Amino acid sequence: ATSLELVCGSLTARDRVGIQDFVLLDAYTSESAVLDNLRKRFNENLIYTYIGTLLVSVNPYKELGIYTKKQMDIYMGVNFFELPPHIYALADNVYRTMLTETNNHFILISGESGAGKTEASKKILQFYAVSCPSTKLLDNVRDRLLLSNPVLEAFGNAKTLKNDNSSRFGKYMDIQFDHMGGAVGGHILSYLLEKSRVVHQNHGERSFHIFYQLVEGGEEDLLRWLGLERNCQRYSYLVQGECAKVSSVNDKSDWKTVRKALSVIEFSESNIESLFAIIASVLHLGNATFVADSQGYATLNNSPEIHWLSKLLGIPAQVIQVGLTHRKIEARSEEVLSPFTVDQAVYAKDALAKAIYGRTFTWLVNELNESLANKVSVSSKTTVIGLLDIYGFEVFSVNSFEQFCINYCNEKLQQLFIQLTLKSEQEEYEMEGIEWESVPYFNNKIICDLVEEKFKGIISVLDEECLRPGEATDMTFLEKLEEKMGGHPHFVTHKLADQKTRKTLERGDFRLLHYAGEVTYCVVGFLDKNNDLLYRNIKEVSVLHVNPLSTQVATQFKSSLVGLTEILMSKEPWYVRCMKPNEGKQPGLFDDVLVRHQVKYLGLMEHLRVRRAGFAYRRRYEIFLQRYKPLCPDTWPNWKGTAAEGVECLIKHLGYKPDEYKMGRTKIFIRHPRTLFATEDAFEVCKHELDATGLYFDFLGTSITNMMYKPINLSACVVLLATKIETCWRGMKARREREKRAWAVKVIKRFIKGFMTRNQPACVDNTEYLAFVRQNYLTRLKENLPKTVLDKNTWLTPPPIMQEASQMLRKLYTRHMVRRYVQGIMTERKAQLQIKGLTSSIFKGTKENYPHSVGIPFMDTRISEEDIHIKVYQMIRQERIKYSVPVVKYDRNGFRPRFRQLIYTGSAAYLVEEAKIKQRVEFNNLKGVSVSTLSDNFLILHVQCEDIKQKGDLVLQCDYLFEALTKLCLVANKHNFIKVVQGSVKFDIQPGREGFVDFKSGQETMIYRAKNGHLMVVSMKLKTVWPLNSQNEQIHFLNY
Repeated sequence: ATSLELVCGSLTARDRVGIQDFVLLDAYTSESAVLDNLRKRFNENLIYTYIGTLLVSVNPYKELGIYTKKQMDIYMGVNFFELPPHIYALADNVYRTMLTETNNHFILISGESGAGKTEASKKILQFYAVSCPSTKLLDNVRDRLLLSNPVLEAFGNAKTLKNDNSSRFGKYMDIQFDHMGGAVGGHILSYLLEKSRVVHQNHGERSFHIFYQLVEGGEEDLLRWLGLERNCQRYSYLVQGECAKVSSVNDKSDWKTVRKALSVIEFSESNIESLFAIIASVLHLGNATFVADSQGYATLNNSPEIHWLSKLLGIPAQVIQVGLTHRKIEARSEEVLSPFTVDQAVYAKDALAKAIYGRTFTWLVNELNESLANKVSVSSKTTVIGLLDIYGFEVFSVNSFEQFCINYCNEKLQQLFIQLTLKSEQEEYEMEGIEWESVPYFNNKIICDLVEEKFKGIISVLDEECLRPGEATDMTFLEKLEEKMGGHPHFVTHKLADQKTRKTLERGDFRLLHYAGEVTYCVVGFLDKNNDLLYRNIKEVSVLHVNPLSTQVATQFKSSLVGLTEILMSKEPWYVRCMKPNEGKQPGLFDDVLVRHQVKYLGLMEHLRVRRAGFAYRRRYEIFLQRYKPLCPDTWPNWKGTAAEGVECLIKHLGYKPDEYKMGRTKIFIRHPRTLFATEDAFEVCKHELDATGLYFDFLGTSITNMMYKPINLSACVVLLATKIETCWRGMKARREREKRAWAVKVIKRFIKGFMTRNQPACVDNTEYLAFVRQNYLTRLKENLPKTVLDKNTWLTPPPIMQEASQMLRKLYTRHMVRRYVQGIMTERKAQLQIKGLTSSIFKGTKENYPHSVGIPFMDTRISEEDIHIKVYQMIRQERIKYSVPVVKYDRNGFRPRFRQLIYTGSAAYLVEEAKIKQRVEFNNLKGVSVSTLSDNFLILHVQCEDIKQKGDLVLQCDYLFEALTKLCLVANKHNFIKVVQGSVKFDIQPGREGFVDFKSGQETMIYRAKNGHLMVVSMKLKTVWPLNSQNEQIHFLNY
């Protein structure tokens, strides 16, 4: 089929190219019918098919020419079902829905290795790179998002038997968009990197791409600095699969791409050097070999590799040698080195290599996230589209710990997939007022619980076995599973199986019945891979600082999946299901058995059953009426009423039976595909009749009546029709151009006249110009509004006509900023500021050192109750302590300084010396408080004395003067009894006997008894500067 036929073709072509949407399949419960439809479309190079909004993609293993810029333009802004299925249609629909509804979405791309998941993810990113708004800054973000892919592929992908570019980790990428739809940032999460690939590959497989890219493509100077040779065969870790060269992979070219990407993503040169030094160190570590000494212990056999390891990792060679050949054991308070055997040394070496590479990959992802972080639109709200490229269900001849984790992940995603699909379907039905019919489906919660349930699940048993003391082995783990899981319908082992099943199981195997089918797992290596621990001294060598009590791998992965599930549940879901047509990567070959297996484990039949629950087809009234209105004389050519009424009139004319459709609030729901196909067939016939009898003759200017009985020369009609259309089109364009120019002339004339009369009273000539001036001023003002109330200079100078309006707007906007600021202040902060406001009302403009105290927050108390002597506390606790502060008290006679505690209770102030109360002053007897205008910290409490035996006024010095006095005002409920005095303060030593405190400024602070018997307080002169800090500003707002 040509591209024009695909774009313009309709559902009547279904017999030749299958059906574009499986929902319209009559035999939707038949796997064979689904398979047959996939095969038909695949054979016609139609690799995409829908199930509602889910996209099924079959890898063609060849270039189809359907990913060009032209194809992107065709699918931009088009209704989802208007064009043939395509990944661009899904990407565009997700993007436009995100912008319209301003909510977050994710696209889950799943399928087994080689099905095209990574390519699908790339196509979506490329589409957004072209379709999103473009500026220099946004283009920079776009380039980083695109180039993060080749970097992650180099470090996280490898050649496997099934795929030459297989992702060996799960990846979730968030793309952040601003309110205009521009890509402004991104964030990447990675899951379960296959670290074991660093040290071991199966036959026909390779390690991670970056090793081969570095050796084959690295510059000569770089290789020399890293101690590497341009020959992959020289490195033990690269040749275990005996497949260092791959015809479909160009390591030299990919190396250049990675180097360029690292530069664009703005990795520093030092970071790039360190990164490649670590990669090279893994290769050198792989070449380290061990031989047994006379006692059978391991010794290192090749010193050059140790030299390069020491240089590249910056660790002394002796430390490396000891670390690789000895184990550090703690015995009471001592550490003892125990030598390894050769096998133990090899194990330790491989463990170190895996740990180094795993931590390097984590660091790389963190660096990418830092580079992709949103720095463009930090303040404004952003929306997100997430891309989840995760491993598909895996079943090999031998399945180990990695396959167990991967298949558990798929179980969780299948559970989420069905939940979200059912939820979205049910919500749509409820929103449209259509009764929901329950859908039978397999709930795989029983399998998820079998794996992850606390204390009972397989992961819990595995962790328990890894952590328990004694000799724990893979077989003891299997025995524990048999003990705890015996009788579970989805779990079986050799011991638990019946006679027939036992023949298919080894003694070290267990089998799980997943939603996608049975998988047999070999327990060999489960404990080692779950522990993933390094010996203590190996950790010291690697400088990785791994916590020896770190969580086991399976539990970490389980926690990651829980986090991922929470992320996905908060977003709207979209799905791409990738399939491979054959195992040999051959174009044009469709393996029915393989595809049927994928249809099952991808959950396509489950999803199809959910989407077909009740109604196969639903469309908005406007779209349905626009397409099919020629079928009814009452709706053609124009319907005057509402779209819903038009659809109802149309389907009555077509003879729809009541049980074949339902009318929702905004959509029509059609139950059976055959009803829709019959409507579509009628439309095709009607369209041809309209073309042959009406449209041609209308365009040709010939009456239908005159032509009705004349034979039609179709080719002549087409030529005349084309000529007529061209003539009409040219005429219409010329008329539009003339109208546009005439309009422009009028506008320019009015504008010039308005400018010339702008200073005159409003009239016909200047009305439009003045309206433009107002709009222009308001637009500029909107973009240059003040940021704070204290900003007095930002407000734009208004034109004469806007003077009064500008003043009113300024007042309104100022009040708006104040209200918004005050509303944003927390209750505790507001109370603090109100206290500060009281301090300001007392001391602002009167006390020299007050401005310097504004930025210092007040505390509830300066002495905790624990620091008050127990005897004193027991004596005064019934009065409830409100505030305490350390002070220096000056004797009334002689002015000797004494350290004291000043304590406020609900009714009195206490002066305390350790366990003694030296003086109690009831607030009722407190006449007032005096302070000087200078920068000292003295206060004099004036006490009412009627008895000569009573103690007189208190002369105190307090480092927290303003706080202590404000608290006193609040506790004593006396706000006007503080006097700020200039010069001297008189105080009562006792009734009838007075003393004086003199205050003056000087070069340095001094306190002494003057010759006249007065207490002289000299304080340094301070500049009275009001600091413009947030505290002062907030006080200003509250006072405002």
